[in-house]
Amino acid sequence: MKKIAVALGILSVFSVVSAYAQSSEAPEASVFVPISKYFEQGDTDCIAAWFADNLEMEVLGKTNNCSKNQAKQILRSFFMNYTPKNFVIVYTSGSYPMQYAVGNLDGGGSSFRVTFLVKTNEVGNYIEQLKIEKK
Repeated sequence: MKKIAVALGILSVFSVVSAYAQSSEAPEASVFVPISKYFEQGDTDCIAAWFADNLEMEVLGKTNNCSKNQAKQILRSFFMNYTPKNFVIVYTSGSYPMQYAVGNLDGGGSSFRVTFLVKTNEVGNYIEQLKIEKK
């Protein structure tokens, strides 16, 4: 009987640890889900809501250190020229507090590679760097 009680106790500990590991991984991976949805929709306002107050942005070879509002206008202009049709994240990496993702964007008859770096702090998740380059 003691062996069964010990085995159940150990199993309970592993279950709690496993559940914690899954719950702690899920938020990190999920940060890219809404961002990728907004890229596919070409929703500049929703993407800009994720921007840090100041960020580094490179679009088609032109690099800018800009404010959130400037970055929003640059992205809006890009989407006007290349209306998004599809966006898929193909790679994610990093760990708290910095993560990045690479995705493929199809729009305006062209294909682009989009890379963004997300920093997490006690207030939330913010895009610190965004790069869009033609494939």
